[in-house]
This record gives sequence, C-alpha cells and structure tokens, in this order.
Amino acid sequence: QVQLVESGGGSVHPGESLRLSCVASFGIFYINDMGWYRETPGKQRELVAKFAPDGATKYADSVKGRFTISRDNAENTMDLQMTNLKPEDTAVYYCNTGFWNTASQTYRRYWGQGTHVTVSS
Repeated sequence: QVQLVESGGGSVHPGESLRLSCVASFGIFYINDMGWYRETPGKQRELVAKFAPDGATKYADSVKGRFTISRDNAENTMDLQMTNLKPEDTAVYYCNTGFWNTASQTYRRYWGQGTHVTVSS
C-alpha cells in the first residue's frame, strides 16, 4: 500500500538537465524524513539530497549548486532538479522516506524502485 514511484530518468549528455519526480501513494504533509539517494555498481548507496527537520535542504558536496530538491505536499510528490549533469552523476536514483508504521509498531524506511540516469558524451 505504501509506494514510492520515481520517474524522469534518462540518458543525457554532460551539461544537460533532468528532473526526477517521486510520487507517494500516501500523504506526505507530515513526513519530514524524505530525500533522494543514488547507487552505482560497486558503490554504496549515497545520499544526494534531503530535507532537514526544519524544512531546510541538505546536499551532497558533489551535487551542491547543481541539484535542487523540492516537494509538493498537495501533490504528494518530491522532485530533484538536476542541472549541469556530469558523467559521475550516472547512477540509479532512489526516492526514500521513513516514518512510524502503526501496523508493525516500528519505524520503517521506504524506497522507490529507482530511476536510471546516464550521463555520457
């Protein structure tokens, strides 16, 4: 029932842009723990951008100034605007959130299926 679906990935050239979108099957208005991660073969999944508890944003140093995270609580979406893409940005990007699950009485993390981003000349 709890689902996150990413979209917007694709293949682009260096310097181009992409906008990733994550749609949640639930209301995100009260959820603070949301962000984007990425993963490449042989490398651990890493944080790309996220929202801080106060609504401020945090970015990995490698993407700061190029990526912008945003959310639309009314639409239950979270986006990642990526500009000036570089080959090292090539990865599978995942939408992530976490919240208390009342059914299991545990804090659970939820991941989307991932969307592929390839940046090459």
